[in-house]
Amino acid sequence: MTLLQAQGERIGASAPTPLLQLSGISKQFGGLSALSDVNLHIKRGEIYGLIGPNGAGKTTLFNVITGLYQASSGQFEFNGQRYQSCQPHVLAQAGIARTFQNIRLFANLSARENVMIGRHVRSQAGVFGALLRNKKTRAEEQAIAQRAEALLRYVGISKASHTLAKHLSYGEQRRLEIARALATEPLLLALDEPAAGMNATETESLKTLLQTIRDSGITVLLIEHDVKLIMGLCDRVAVLDYGKKIAEDVPENVRNHPAVIAAYLGSGDDA
Repeated sequence: MTLLQAQGERIGASAPTPLLQLSGISKQFGGLSALSDVNLHIKRGEIYGLIGPNGAGKTTLFNVITGLYQASSGQFEFNGQRYQSCQPHVLAQAGIARTFQNIRLFANLSARENVMIGRHVRSQAGVFGALLRNKKTRAEEQAIAQRAEALLRYVGISKASHTLAKHLSYGEQRRLEIARALATEPLLLALDEPAAGMNATETESLKTLLQTIRDSGITVLLIEHDVKLIMGLCDRVAVLDYGKKIAEDVPENVRNHPAVIAAYLGSGDDA
């Protein structure tokens, strides 16, 4: 059993129903419709890509899925449970972890400390345990530190364990974000442009890491502007344009879908 397989095999992880089911999701900001009647389902154990032109609503959909935004209408089900008006920590405890398009690390904490923070949704000590620092709390802290070290090795930056996050390279910071997200023991790992700013070698290494995570039983949801990476990595891909889903299929069919070609390249006289 690999480092992550145990969490991929948590209750419900092998059930036949979709892990995530969105039905008629819409999101308005005043008079602006950012998402309109979006329907999609993500199967357990797949890498699911979400692409679209700038302003298509991809990050807004991510924010709905992870509780940062509440949908204006529609139904949201995760791991067989329906959620509405949920806060991010509730969905994190349920098994949804994410990274952000703009790196959000604790710059003046070490890599290991950043990963340990991600573990808080699974810790048992609570406020009183942290204050009293009894034997049980100290043992849990040691286990969390060991887990953090293991996750840093897993993502390939173990040598940076005691390095402040702000002193890591850009690619290392991206991997650190993934390690911190994995510390929450997610069933769904949602990554917002993890390859942004990476060179070709770093991107290929990231692709291998994501495949390894998927093979451990964790489902991956991926926003990415690197269409080559999406098409070479994902099992299925959905495309948003002006807040609406215009395609959802295996990569090859999406690549040749007329609406997708029009969204990216224009149509008619524009083409």
